[in-house]
Amino acid sequence: MLTQPNKNKGSKLRRFSSNPARVIVSSFALLIFVGTILLMLPISSAEGRFTSPLDALFTATSATCVTGLTVQNTGVYFSGFGQGVILALIQCGGLGLITFATFFNLAIRKKAGFKSIQVARESVSTDATTDIRRLLSMILVLTLLFELAGACVLMIALVPEYGPQGIFHSLFLAVSSYCNAGFDLFGGVGAQSSLGALYDNPLVLITISILIISGGLGFIVWQDIYHFKIRKKLALHTKIVLISTATLLILGTVLIASLEWGNPGTIGSMDSGEKVINSFFLSVSSRTAGFNTFQLENLTGLTKLTVIILMFIGAAPGSTGGGIKVTTMYVLIATVVCVLSGKNDTVINHRKVEKGVVYKAMATTSAAFVAVMICTAIVIFTSSPEMFSEINALFESVSAFGTVGLTIGVTEYASAFGRIALILAMFLGRVGPMSLALSLAMRPIQKSTVLPEAKIMVG
Repeated sequence: MLTQPNKNKGSKLRRFSSNPARVIVSSFALLIFVGTILLMLPISSAEGRFTSPLDALFTATSATCVTGLTVQNTGVYFSGFGQGVILALIQCGGLGLITFATFFNLAIRKKAGFKSIQVARESVSTDATTDIRRLLSMILVLTLLFELAGACVLMIALVPEYGPQGIFHSLFLAVSSYCNAGFDLFGGVGAQSSLGALYDNPLVLITISILIISGGLGFIVWQDIYHFKIRKKLALHTKIVLISTATLLILGTVLIASLEWGNPGTIGSMDSGEKVINSFFLSVSSRTAGFNTFQLENLTGLTKLTVIILMFIGAAPGSTGGGIKVTTMYVLIATVVCVLSGKNDTVINHRKVEKGVVYKAMATTSAAFVAVMICTAIVIFTSSPEMFSEINALFESVSAFGTVGLTIGVTEYASAFGRIALILAMFLGRVGPMSLALSLAMRPIQKSTVLPEAKIMVG
C-alpha cells in the first residue's frame, strides 16, 4: 500500500514522457516561466525596480518564442543582466531546450533512451532515418559558427560607432538574427526604432539578412547541403525549401519596392540603391525575423497585406523561424493544382505526397488562421477603437503567431487582455498548432480503424 503512490507517480511520468509533443511544449513553458521570474527581479531592470508580471511574461515569451515584440525598450529598460537573460532565452528558444539537453546527455556519454531520442527528433522536425547524434552536433556547431562569424562582421560597423559596448551589441544582434528573434539594443535611438539608424549601412543589413536566411532554412536542409558533395543530389524537402525561400524573397522585394518606391514615410526619400536593399531587408525580415529600418505604420495598405502574407507563411520546418512553414504552403498549392487538374493525389516532382502530410498541412493552416482571427478580434474589442485600425491589429496578430516581431505599435497600446492574446499567439506559433493539440491529448493516438465511407458533396 505504501508503494502505490510511487507507482502511480511513475506511471503518470511515463505517460507524460510518451508524448514527445507534450514534452516539447512543456520545455518551452518551463523556459518562459524561469525567464519571467528572472526578468521580474530588480537586477534585471536598469533602474533596479521590479518589473510587472505581465511585462516580464510578455518579454520572456517573446524572447523564448523568438518573436521580438516588446512592451519595454530592451536597450533602455533592461540592465546588462536583464539583457543577458533575454539573450539566453533567445538562444535556448531558437534551438529548443530539448536540443541542448539531448546533445549534452550524448556528449557526456550518457545513454539516451528511445523516448529521449524520439523527443529530440520531434524537436528538430526530423525522422527516424536521421542520425540524431550527428544532427544535434551539426546544429550546435553550425549555430556557433554563424553567430560568431556574424558578430565579428557586425563589430566592424558597430564598434567604431558604439565603442566597447558595440561588441555586446554585435553578439546580441548576431544571435537574435540567426535565431530569427528580432530583438536589438538600439532602443536609445527611439521607441520601436529597431535598425532605423542603420538603414544606410549595407554591411550590417546584408550580414543580418544572411543570418536570418541561414537560420530560417532549417537544420535538415543544411545537413542535406553538407552531404551534397557525397550524394550528388538534394532531397525533395531541401529543393522545396530553397525554391520557396528564393521565390518569396524575390517576390517580396519586388512588391515592397514597387509599392513603397515613392512613399516619403518609408523608403521614398532614400536613393535607388538604399530603396532596393531596404526593400529586400524587409522581405527577409518578414520571414519571421522582425527587424525594420523604417517606420512600418507608414506602409501602404497593400504593402501591409504583402508583409502579412510573408509573416503567415514564415520559414522552413526545423528552423529557428515560425509561421505555417514554406513546405506547408508548397504542399497546399500543389494540392490545389492537382485537384484542378483532375488528379486524386497530390503529386510533387513526379512523387505522390502522403495524404497524412496533406491533411497535416491543411489542419496546420486552418488552425493558424483561426488562431490569428481570434487573437485579432480580442486585440480589437479589448482596446479603444481610435488606437489602431483593424488591419494593424491583424498585422500585429500575424506577427505574434508567426513569431516575427514586426510591429506597427499595436502592442504598445493594446490592453492587458490584448497582450495576453498576443502572448498565447506567440506561444502557439512557436510550438505549432499540431504539437500543442497533440500535447493536450489525454490518450495516445489510436490506430486507424475501418469505417463506412461518407458521401458528401463539396465545391
